[in-house]
Amino acid sequence: MRIIIYTGKGGVGKTGMAAATACKIAKTGKKVLIMSTDQAHSLGDVFEHKIGREQTKITQNLYAVEIDTVYEGEKSWGNLKGYLKDLFSAKSSDGIEIEELLVFPGLEELFSMFQILDVYESGIYDTLIVDCAPTGETLALLKYPERLSNLIEKVLPIEKLGVKTVGPAIEKIMKVPMPKEEVFDDIESLMDKMKRLQALMLDKTIVSLRVVTTPERIVLQEAKRNFTCLYLYHYNVDAVLVNRIYPKEAMEGYFGKWMQIQEAALEEIKQCFGEVPRFYIELQKSELRTLPIVEALGDRIFKDCDPDDVLFCDTIYETDYTAKTLRIHLPFARKEDLTLEQREKELVAGVQNEIRRFPMPTEFLQKEITGAKFEQGYLTIFFS
Repeated sequence: MRIIIYTGKGGVGKTGMAAATACKIAKTGKKVLIMSTDQAHSLGDVFEHKIGREQTKITQNLYAVEIDTVYEGEKSWGNLKGYLKDLFSAKSSDGIEIEELLVFPGLEELFSMFQILDVYESGIYDTLIVDCAPTGETLALLKYPERLSNLIEKVLPIEKLGVKTVGPAIEKIMKVPMPKEEVFDDIESLMDKMKRLQALMLDKTIVSLRVVTTPERIVLQEAKRNFTCLYLYHYNVDAVLVNRIYPKEAMEGYFGKWMQIQEAALEEIKQCFGEVPRFYIELQKSELRTLPIVEALGDRIFKDCDPDDVLFCDTIYETDYTAKTLRIHLPFARKEDLTLEQREKELVAGVQNEIRRFPMPTEFLQKEITGAKFEQGYLTIFFS
C-alpha cells in the first residue's frame, strides 16, 4: 500500500492537488481513498459531492472521507478527557470553562492522523491520499512516544498499581477523583498507536509527503520551514508542487510587477528544493471543481510519471544537536567550488554558479558557524 500526504500553507491548493493525484491513480485501476484531515474541509466542494466521516464512493476505484476531528478525539481519549474534566471540576469554581481547558494544540490533528494508521492496517485500499493540515508541528507530536517512554514503561504500571491499592483512601482524604482502569487503558492505547503511526510514517517505501506552495515569498517561507521540519524528523518529501503560476501572456501591463515577483520566487524554489522533483501548475482558467476538471488536471501534472511511485528518497540534511553539527548532502559538488555563508535564518551554499538555501534549524538560530568540512559529497557545518 502507498500513502501520499499533501501539506502546505492554508489556501495554496493542497486539496486540489491531492484530488488530482487521487483521480490519476484511480484511473490506472488501483483502489484509492482520499482523506481530508484538515478541519476546514473542502474535499466535498472540489468533487461537488457530499462527503462525511464515512467513506463515500466518488467514481470507479475512488473513495473519499472527511475526518470529524471532534468524533476522533472522543474516540481516542474520551475516558482520559472525562477523568481530567472530573478532576478540574472537583476543585474549580463555576466560572472556569472546563471544556476549553481540555483543548490541547495539535491534539485534534494527531487524532485525525490515527485514521491513516487505521486505513493502512485495514488493507482495503491500494493507495491512500491525505489532504493534511500544515503538518510540521503535527508530525513533531509523533516524537512523544520516545520522550514519554519512561512514563509508559516504568511510571505508569506503578501508578496503575498504586491507584488500585491506595487510591480509594487518597480519594476520600483529598476529595479528588482517582483515575479508573479505563483511563490507564486509554493512555497505553494512545501511546501504542502513536508508536505504530510513527513507525509507519518513517517507512519511506510506503509514505511520501508532498509540499504544495505558490510562487509568493510569504508562502514560500512557510513551505521551506515545513520542508526543513519534515526532513529533520526523517520523513520523506518526494516532491514539491508549485501551484498557481501566472502565464506570461496574462501578466502584461498592470500585472507586470507580479511577473517579476513570480520569477524571483521560482528561482528561490529551484535553489531551496534542488534535488527534489518539482511540478509546476499554471493558474487554471476555471475553478477546480467537478470530477472531469480534477481528472484532467491530474493528467496534466503527472503526464510524465506515475504519481503512485516514490518519486525521490534521500537524506538531504541532518542535524546532530549533541555535536552541534548540520550535515548537508551535495553529491555533485567539488570542495574548491563551494562557498558558505549564514544569512539570518538561512545557510547559503554556493556550488560554482548554483546557489542552495537551507533553512536553519531552530536550535542553531542563535549560534555562529565555527567551521566546516566537505568529504565524500557531504558538507558538515560546525556551530558554537
